[in-house]
Amino acid sequence: MDSATSDRAALQATADNGLKIVVVGGFGVGKTTMVRSVSEIRPLNTEETMTRAGEAVDDLDGVHSKSSTTVAFDFGRITLDARSVLYLFGAPGQERFWFLWDRLFSGTLGAVVLVDTRRLADSWYAIDRLEHHGTPFIVACNDFGGPLHTEQQIREALDLSPDVPLVECDARDRSSSKYVLITLVEHLHALSVARAKGADAALTGGQGAAAMTPERTP
Repeated sequence: MDSATSDRAALQATADNGLKIVVVGGFGVGKTTMVRSVSEIRPLNTEETMTRAGEAVDDLDGVHSKSSTTVAFDFGRITLDARSVLYLFGAPGQERFWFLWDRLFSGTLGAVVLVDTRRLADSWYAIDRLEHHGTPFIVACNDFGGPLHTEQQIREALDLSPDVPLVECDARDRSSSKYVLITLVEHLHALSVARAKGADAALTGGQGAAAMTPERTP
C-alpha cells in the first residue's frame, strides 16, 4: 500500500471547509489514474499487485494488462482557495469491494462515474447505487482507444437521464481530469439553483393561496 507523505503540499491553516467528491466506476476504468493525475499531493493509494488467486473473482475481460488493483480506496486533495479544500476519493471497482461504497458516499457532494465505452455494462452498478443514495453525478468516458460511440448510444446503454452531463476525458491528463471535476461542480451548482427556485416558487404559491382564502366570519 502506498501511503507516503514526503511530498505532500502543506494544507493552509485557514482551510476549514472540506468538500468531498467520489470517483466510481467498474474495474479498471481509470479511477486511480484520475485521482493521481489531478491531486496536488501525492495520493494515498491502496493498490496491491494482482495474483492468480484473484483470477477466479475478478473479471479481467478487456483489462488483461492490468497488474495492480485498488483494495480500499484512493485519496487525493485539491486546494480551492484559502478556506476550501476538495477531497477526492476513488472507489474500488471489483464487486467484492462494493460493500465499501456506501461509506464512501456518506457526506459527498457528488460523484464522477468513470466508464470504459468498451465495457459499459461494468458501470451499471455505480449508477444504480448513486441513484439509490440520491447522489448527483456526471458520467465521464475515459479514452482507451476503443470503438467510437455517439452520445445517444452511450446514454441509451447506461439509461442516463437527459439532465446528467456526459463528457469525454483522458484520466491520465491533469487538465482533462480537472475539466471533469469542473463539469461536476457546475452540475451541482445548477441543481442547487434549480432547487432554490423551486422552493421560492412553492413559498410564493403558498402565500398566494393563503391570500386568496376568504376569511371566515363568526
